[in-house]
Amino acid sequence: MRSEAIERIRDSVDLPVIVAPMFLINSPKMVINACASGVIGTFPVLNARTEEVLENWMNEITSELDRIQKENPGKKIAPWGVNFIVHRSNKRYVEDLELIRKYQPPVVITSLGDPGPVVEIVREYGGIVFSDVINIKFAKKAIEKGADGLVLVASGAGGHAGTYNPISFVHEVREFFDGPIALSGGMSKGEDILISEILGADYAYIGTRFIPSEESLAQDEYKEMLVEASIEDIIYTDSFSGVHANYLIPSIERSGLDPNNLKKKDKIDFSELRNSEVKAWKDIWGAGQGIGPIIKVQTVAEIVEELKQGYYQAIKDVSKKAIKMGVKK
Repeated sequence: MRSEAIERIRDSVDLPVIVAPMFLINSPKMVINACASGVIGTFPVLNARTEEVLENWMNEITSELDRIQKENPGKKIAPWGVNFIVHRSNKRYVEDLELIRKYQPPVVITSLGDPGPVVEIVREYGGIVFSDVINIKFAKKAIEKGADGLVLVASGAGGHAGTYNPISFVHEVREFFDGPIALSGGMSKGEDILISEILGADYAYIGTRFIPSEESLAQDEYKEMLVEASIEDIIYTDSFSGVHANYLIPSIERSGLDPNNLKKKDKIDFSELRNSEVKAWKDIWGAGQGIGPIIKVQTVAEIVEELKQGYYQAIKDVSKKAIKMGVKK
């Protein structure tokens, strides 16, 4: 039963990509256009600031995807998903979980805690649950609690990234887990998706590449900063949330802080900054290390098309090299 659900979702995508759920970034339109383009679109449920807004978003996504599928019966419309915080600090845990039960997102990605109660509900309607993890300990715990798949958040990912090399991370997890894996960590080009598959992952988990999309909720300044930035403009620090994450250095500087002399989170006095309204995540912007190839603001459909072209070109290039080296099929 579980294997059927996993296969059904994998077969419904045009490209093995999950658009990562990003706080204050993913919008319903972003999710809809991602799915219509053939990749799994997701959003954090807390991006909808109230329970009522969340229900409106879920209703919009399900209605629009149903309409698009009916109007294009031969087209692959990828499944949608949500990111759900399972930690006790989530004050909307019960209400949002009931909306998940009601609207039945095919993919649910859990963060920061026990996915067990979520798994029970999602399995009732035939969906699958991924748990995002940054190390082996959390990966094994998520599997023990019933997660169908894992999101391996490796070094170089945007936001709260881990420290493991993505190659080593996938290899080690594959020693004890044969379920679906989504790999996160600085990916932004089509060939990165193929590399993820070669390593043993089932999906590339791509976030930063979609921040400067026309459909994202990111401020225009944020999008332009990503277009202009390079890997040298990324810093990994725990100064803003208490947990290490990757941020854009220019966004730190524009808030009046010195990125070379950051204090611990509980010692930063934002009231002393040039702009006393500065807030972490709202004004200190996250980004992964794969920002170099981002050169302009595009629609989600345009970004996915570029990824597809790069992916299939990489497959051709690898095949040509194999033939040239005399590797048998």
